[in-house]
Amino acid sequence: MIRRRIPRRLAAAFTVAAVLTAAGCSGSSLDDDQERAGGPIRIGLMWPQSGVLKTVGDDFAQGWKLYLDTHGGKLGGHEITTTFVDEADGKQAAQNGIKKLVNQDRVDVVVGTISSDAVENVHPVITEKKIPYIATGGRPDTLKDLTYTWHTSWQNRDAGQAIADYIRTNVDGPVYAIGPDYKGGWDQVAGFVDAYKAGGGTLANPGGKATFTPFPNTTNFVPYLNAIQATDAKAVFAFFGGTNAIDFVKQYATSGLKGKVPLYAGGFLTEGAVLTAQGSAADGIYSSLNYAPDLDNQANRDFATAFDAAYKTIPDLYNVTAYDAALVLDRAIAAAGPNPTSASINEAIKNLGALPSPRGEWKFGTEHTPIQPWYLRQVRSEFERGRANVRVQDLTTLGK
Repeated sequence: MIRRRIPRRLAAAFTVAAVLTAAGCSGSSLDDDQERAGGPIRIGLMWPQSGVLKTVGDDFAQGWKLYLDTHGGKLGGHEITTTFVDEADGKQAAQNGIKKLVNQDRVDVVVGTISSDAVENVHPVITEKKIPYIATGGRPDTLKDLTYTWHTSWQNRDAGQAIADYIRTNVDGPVYAIGPDYKGGWDQVAGFVDAYKAGGGTLANPGGKATFTPFPNTTNFVPYLNAIQATDAKAVFAFFGGTNAIDFVKQYATSGLKGKVPLYAGGFLTEGAVLTAQGSAADGIYSSLNYAPDLDNQANRDFATAFDAAYKTIPDLYNVTAYDAALVLDRAIAAAGPNPTSASINEAIKNLGALPSPRGEWKFGTEHTPIQPWYLRQVRSEFERGRANVRVQDLTTLGK
C-alpha cells in the first residue's frame, strides 16, 4: 500500500517508444499461427496518444509496462513483440490502426482502447479475423458477437448505475445530469438516469432529459453551468473524461456551484492524470468506480508499492485495467499450450477463473466483462498520500 507522501504525478511518465522498447519490436512477416511455430507472440496495442484522451492513454501504457517489468518482460513464459497504434478520437485513427495491426503486423492478440467509438471500430475486424481482443476501456451496448471480445474494465452504464441509489437516498431534491454527446457519454449518463428514475428520482434538467455537450470540442462549459444554476437542482451528476473533465471541474468550481450544489460523478471525472490538473477544484467530489488506490488487499498492496517505486505517484483505474489485461494474457498464454495461437489463447481466456486484481478479485461473466465490486470514493487531499480518490464505502457488485 502507498503510505508515504506521493509527489505530483508526471504528465507523461514515458513515451510510446519506451513501451515498445520494454516489450520488444514488431515486424513479423509470418503468414499464420502454424508458421510462427513457437516464436514471439505478437500483440497489438491501441491507446490514445493524441487528442482529448491522451492522458488516459498514458495511464494505460504505464499499467501495461509495469506488469511486464515486474514479470520478466514475458507473458505466460513466452517472449512477446508489440506494435503500438494511436487510438486518437476512436474513429478514423482506430479504423486505420486496427487494419494495420491485423493485416500488416499480423498480430495474435489486440489490447487496448478507451472510447466506445474505438471499440465499435475494432470489434468487427477482430471478430472476422478471430483474434482475441482484450479491451481496457468502456464496453458499449451495441456489440453482438462477443466470442473474441473481452473487457477487463467495465460496461459503459456501470459507473452511473452503481452510484444512482446512493445519490437518490442522500440528495433531497432533483439532480441535474450532464455528459458529452457521443456513444460513451450517452451510455454513462443513461446508466445513472435509468437507475435513478427507476428508484423514484427526478431530474432537474428541463423536460426531464439529460444534457449533452458537443464532443470533443467543448472547452467552455460556462453556458451549461449557468443553465444548471437556473434550475432547482440539489446536486449534479456528470460524466466527462480527459481534458473535458479538467475544464468542467475547474469551471464548476469558479462558477459558484462548488460548495452549494454537490457534484457526483462516474469516477472517470476525477480519475488519473486529470485529478492532478484539476487540483483543489476537485476536492470533495464523490464518484463511483471499480478501483480506489487505498483498497486493502494483497494484490493492491503489491501493485501500489511497485507502481509507486516505478512512477512516484498514486495509481488509478486506467493503470489497473491495462495491468489486468497483461495478467489475463499471462495466465491465458501459459494455459494455451507450448505453441499458443490466437484460437488457443482465446479458449484459455474463456476458461480463466477468478483473478487476483488490485481492484479486488474478479472474473469474466457471461458478457465477457468483469463481475466486480464498485466503490464510492471521494477526492481528498491528505498529507501522507497527496490528492486521491479515497474509498468511502462499497456500493454494489455488477456483472452477469
